[in-house]
Amino acid sequence: MAENPLARMTEEELWSRYKDTRDPAVRDAFIRQYAPLVKYVAGKVAASMPNTVEFEDLVGFGVFGLLDAIEKFDPDKNVKFKTYAVTRIRGAIFDELRSIDWVPRSVRQKTKEIEDAVVSLEAKLGRPASDQEIASSLGVSEDDFMRTMLKISSTSVLSLNDVWYAGDDADKISIGESIESPSSMNPDATVEREEVKRVIVQAISELPEKEKKVLVLYYYEDLTLKEIGQVLDVTESRVSQLHTKAILRLRSKLTNLRKGII
Repeated sequence: MAENPLARMTEEELWSRYKDTRDPAVRDAFIRQYAPLVKYVAGKVAASMPNTVEFEDLVGFGVFGLLDAIEKFDPDKNVKFKTYAVTRIRGAIFDELRSIDWVPRSVRQKTKEIEDAVVSLEAKLGRPASDQEIASSLGVSEDDFMRTMLKISSTSVLSLNDVWYAGDDADKISIGESIESPSSMNPDATVEREEVKRVIVQAISELPEKEKKVLVLYYYEDLTLKEIGQVLDVTESRVSQLHTKAILRLRSKLTNLRKGII
């Protein structure tokens, strides 16, 4: 049996060939090589999902992200494919979860109320709002607010893979990419895109310390929520709360940017 000529090529050579030829055989080789990565990301996502979400469904959703990553990856940029693919795979999984709309309407409504409160408060205060301030704004006790956050964090799909648009629809920024590769800004990007990235990076730096650590450990260090809990010496549910609050704060910053408040 003749040897497959692709087997003798380095990954760098394969990417160069695929960029030039879009050879289906090269694409299939990448799919086989990185299929385990899809299962790895799906496993991480599954760990923070209710039991009603099937692992195999997450893997199926993630495959779409891998295909998208292979098609859009630019080997000339200073980003490893694995880093780029993890973001795309995770994003595809969350996109599909949102599309099947499994989150209860009451939870979505509460999430929107809290997000609106954070947007208003942090625009007025010019700093991250405390739990007590957010609770007071909502007209509830701090304990009730924390219980609501626990419910939201256990059922909602809030992720740093939320996409924000800068310029036209083809110019998209994932918040997560600003953590995973904060220095890899495209010099040819639009001023608008650079401003969104600046706000994201600044907003992350201004988060309360524990929330910032959760984001970095989860999205950059690739730890599970349980592992992060061990690092921070808090429960897994507390880590989930911190993650949800961090995402709401970042989204409020971007909302205020669009309104011209910051």
